[in-house]
Amino acid sequence: MKENMLDVLMYLFENYMDEGPEFSPDQETLLAELYQAGFPRGEIKKAFSWLEGLSSLRDQGVDTPSAAKASSLRCYSAAEQKKISLPARGFIQFLEQSEVLDSLTRELVIDRVMALETEEIGLEQVKWVILMVLFNQPGHEQAYAWMEDLIFDGTQEHLH
Repeated sequence: MKENMLDVLMYLFENYMDEGPEFSPDQETLLAELYQAGFPRGEIKKAFSWLEGLSSLRDQGVDTPSAAKASSLRCYSAAEQKKISLPARGFIQFLEQSEVLDSLTRELVIDRVMALETEEIGLEQVKWVILMVLFNQPGHEQAYAWMEDLIFDGTQEHLH
């Protein structure tokens, strides 16, 4: 089975998200554990880099021009359109219109999707990226809980 960086990220998220902030193993220990679980070292290191990028964006409080107005419509670049499937882009827009994502978290999601080394990202993969972004954003606990239910329970609740 060919594992990729997103598989590593999903494994980390599924297995360690409940550990909370007190969980902080060093990267070498985690790398060894993931390698023993069957993930290639190169993909593990890419996943660590991806997570560092997410953390860096959160710490910087990224403010992009397209994140300036909540009522703005996001136009995707040609590269984004090629990489992010139409259903995935539609889902991102739905979540923004439903106020699960705001313009800043939308941009963080798009940034992290574009950082994945995969030619095309489908809807299920985007859902995982959204979940990881929301998990790492203070103040988005309700949106995170909704996405968590959507992914793990496979049920979609009505948004209010």
